[in-house]
This record gives sequence, C-alpha cells and structure tokens, in this order.
Amino acid sequence: MASNPSITFPLREAEMPTHWYNLLADFPEPLPPPLHPGTREPVTPDLMMGLFPESLVAQEMSAERTIEIPAEVREVYALYRPTPLLRAVRLERALQTPAHIYYKYEGVSPAGSHKPNTAIPQAYYNKQTGTKRLATETGAGQWGSSLAFACSVFGLECNIYMVKVSYHQKPYRRLLMQTYGATVHASPSNQTEFGRRQLAENPDSNGSLGLAISEAIEDTMKHPGTKYALGSVLNHVCLHQSIIGEETIKQMALAGEEPDVIFGCAGGGSNFAGLAFPFVRQKIKHGSKCRIVAVEPSSCPSLTQGELRYDFGDMAETTPLMMMHTLGHTFMPPSIHAGGLRYHGMAPMVSHCLKLGLIEAMAYPQMKVFQAALQFARAEGIVPAPESSHAIAAAIDEAVKCREEGRKRVIVIGLSGNGLLDLAAYDSFLSGHMHDTGKDD
Repeated sequence: MASNPSITFPLREAEMPTHWYNLLADFPEPLPPPLHPGTREPVTPDLMMGLFPESLVAQEMSAERTIEIPAEVREVYALYRPTPLLRAVRLERALQTPAHIYYKYEGVSPAGSHKPNTAIPQAYYNKQTGTKRLATETGAGQWGSSLAFACSVFGLECNIYMVKVSYHQKPYRRLLMQTYGATVHASPSNQTEFGRRQLAENPDSNGSLGLAISEAIEDTMKHPGTKYALGSVLNHVCLHQSIIGEETIKQMALAGEEPDVIFGCAGGGSNFAGLAFPFVRQKIKHGSKCRIVAVEPSSCPSLTQGELRYDFGDMAETTPLMMMHTLGHTFMPPSIHAGGLRYHGMAPMVSHCLKLGLIEAMAYPQMKVFQAALQFARAEGIVPAPESSHAIAAAIDEAVKCREEGRKRVIVIGLSGNGLLDLAAYDSFLSGHMHDTGKDD
C-alpha cells in the first residue's frame, strides 16, 4: 500500500446526508443561553429576528437532534458534495510513520473552502422569507466569497465588510467576491458610523473580525430588506457544517477504520465543529475514545489562553453576550496570514465541549504551520489554506510521535480549504519575510 498514491474513499451523491446534526440535543450539561446586551436576560427569538429570518432563529435555538436539509439546498450542495476523504499515503511515506493519515478535503467547493456548507442554506432561508440583501463580514475571505456565491445562486444582493489587513493581503479573494456579484469594503470603512469612528481614532487600523461584525450589523439595521449572515460561531452555523463529520463517518466506514485522533483548525469554530461534532456524539452516546483536537494560532489563542465567560461577539457591543472562550471583544489580533482564525472568541458550543472535556485544544505559531503546509503540499500535491495548515501541523507532530513510539494510530485531518488564493502568504514564508507573532505583539 505504501507504494500507491493517495487513496480516496468517495460517497455517491445519493449517500450525501439528508439531515444536519445538532449537538445541543446530546450535551450532558446544557449550554448557557445567550444574554441580551442590555437586560442580561436570556435572549428570546423575537430579539434575533431583526438580524436573521425566523427559520434560522428557530435552528439557532432548536434542541432537535436532527434537522432535515431542504431539497433546494441539497441540489446546490451537489455541485461539490459529498467531498472526498483521502488517505495521505505519500505523506505517511515521507514521514516514515506507521500512522494512517486521512484528510477530509473541503477545498473542492466553488469558493475553495467549507464555508458554502452554511452560506447556501443561509441564503436559501433568507430568500424564502423575502430578504433582498445580506450584509456580512469576512476575515481571510473564505466566508465572504462563499456567501457571495450563495447570494448569486438565490438572487440576493451581498454587501461585505472585509478585515482591512486581509483586504490588502488577499486581493484575489476580494476579486472572487466581486466576480460573484458582491460589494466589498475594507473594514474599518467609511460606510458606517462605527467604521468612521474607528478610522478617526486609528487611521492605520488593520481591522478585526469583531470590528467588521459591528459594521455589518449596523449596515443591516439601517437598510430595509437586509438581513445579517454570519459564517461561524453561532449554533445554526455549526449545525449546517455538521455535514462534514456525518460524511466522514460514512467514509471512514468505507475505509474500514476508525479515527484515534482528529485535528481541525479553530478560529470561530465552524470548520472544527462541522468535522468534530458528529464524532463528539459518538463519545457522548457510545463511549468512543477518539481524541478530538482543536488547533488554533498562537497569536489568537482563545481556547488555550482565553477566559470562559460571557462576552460580546463584536467590538461595538451590539451582539448578544455569549458564554465562550474569549480574549476580549476589543482584542486586536496581529496580522497573521491565517486571516480566518483572527477572531477573539470561540463558538459557544465548541467552548462548551472543551469545558466538558469532550475535546482538547492546542496552539501553533505560523512559521511551524507554514513548514507543515509545504511538507503536505510537496507530498500530497494540494496547497492547503493557512487556516487548515494548523491542523496539518498538529497531525504531522502526531504522526512523528507514532514513528518514535512505533505505534500505529489513525489520524484524521480537517482540510478546510485550499490555499490557491493564499499564495502571497506562501511567498512571504518562502522569501523569509514571515515571522512568528504572539498574542501580545
């Protein structure tokens, strides 16, 4: 087997999951509810309907174990789903490890990442309820380009606030959003009162996801016919992403193996939740011993260094307060190249999993991450997104440990996106201009 190329375990379109999985139904301890920013009382559905359509609010607060995926959403999913699970035989050989390494590759989507898994249903539900326009933020641009794609499918306008450092670092992601028909602003922008105030205080601000969220929410509240869309953190986003893990369970069965350890990158938590939560269900309900590890950047380490407490999701303090691991909603992260992981807080459901001991967390600096990305690209041929490469770095370390101990383990990596629009970041690394940054830089 070691002489073969990477081995794929495909599912047929007919085997695509028909339901999303909701981990809220199986938590052994209830998830603390979001709180109203003014009263500090639990948020009620009517308070969220200014931002989201009723169908998504219902999913956000649902305790149903499974929710059916609408046929119209499955039809669009079929453009790229089921996504492949591949065994990284060439990487195994390069590492001389007895470990079996698999990766679930979400980079085959139209936008090149896992984000369409929630962008498509969010656009669909908004279209069904008469929304004309969606406003959102984006970090590295994976979410923005995914929502722009989904809006083009369902005939919605799309207005995007892109964190300024990524707006300049990743011009081709901005161009991809514009190709799909979206309008894109560098955040902080002059489009909102909050953006203008931030620019007045700091004209050279690189921006942050928390700041861009504030701008998108203000935009939503001021424009009739507009709703807000979020690409991570919230429960309904984690719900939609669960299709990743549900497919992976089926594909691992085809491979005839079960994972000993799963690694996924974690910023706001959507990609990690999508892969991990169906496996967390197996830990809760069936006593699975599989380790599930969230890997975050050392420069934005909400899980490994943040506090578990109620905090705002945005800088302007307009969102509900959420119980999550947080570095503080005013935290301004360094300008690392994994722009999709530059968020001050972690999804409440992911944070709750860590609190309950259902998952683990570790942090990696970007230099080691890019070293791992190159090793993976040169072995497997896929250039991974900088975000995904955090999971790759941890998996390589685990595989080396297996070699040193002479033990076989089955490792699964969440390869959340390709890095073909991140080549400027690779150029920075290869030319020697990249350096590690810490939380306090």
